Amino acid sequence: MFAVIKTGGKQYLVKEGQAIAVEKVPGNAGDAVSFAEVLLVGEPDGSGVKVGTPLVQGARVQTLLVEQGKGKKVDVVKFKSKVRYRRKYGHRQPFTKVKVEKIVSA
Repeated sequence: MFAVIKTGGKQYLVKEGQAIAVEKVPGNAGDAVSFAEVLLVGEPDGSGVKVGTPLVQGARVQTLLVEQGKGKKVDVVKFKSKVRYRRKYGHRQPFTKVKVEKIVSA
């Protein structure tokens, strides 16, 4: 089974047994997390595809929270010529790694 879920303002194509990094979800490692905003559910061979309008009713994706972390550092530089203005700072986006355990379709 595969599904398209929506979380953190993004859409992800997930399959059972797959591990993905999504925008930060509250919780600790080992917690069960369920995503209810499922946009599409289907079989690997293409038969029995359910497309939501906009969500598939009763479908959900059950995952296991693997780890909380931060992404690679992004340097942000601001510069204005001729006025001695320079600023540099960094940002690390938090993420959550989850492992898809089961896709439940209604």
